[in-house]
Amino acid sequence: MTGGDIAGLIAAGVFAILVAITAVPLWKLGRVFDSTSEAIKQASDGLTPILDESASTLREANHQLARVDTITKDVAEVTGNVNALVALTAATVGGPLIKLAGFTAGVRAVLVAGRTADKAGAAVGRSAAKRTKRPRSK
Repeated sequence: MTGGDIAGLIAAGVFAILVAITAVPLWKLGRVFDSTSEAIKQASDGLTPILDESASTLREANHQLARVDTITKDVAEVTGNVNALVALTAATVGGPLIKLAGFTAGVRAVLVAGRTADKAGAAVGRSAAKRTKRPRSK
């Protein structure tokens, strides 16, 4: 064997040792990938029912929101109708009530004025009576 053959054998041996040293981390990395794949599969299996349930819940929530929207529209319509009814009632009953209140106030003012005049007249009459009851001086 020549010196070049020996150098080639040494180089081949070093290369084989280098491959053996790097094979161990590569083997461990392969197991990590296998574990990761298994974990992803388990997570996927666990998430599928959760996502299905979430989709079902979301569909039901949308259905309920549609019902609430209908109820809200109906309430708005009823509110508008009540507002119109109140305006109609105020126009129908309010005008005559205002006139009645004015008439009542007028009658009251007349009655109060009559009483005041009666009291004033009575007072004048009493003072006149007092004057007539005085004896006349001779």
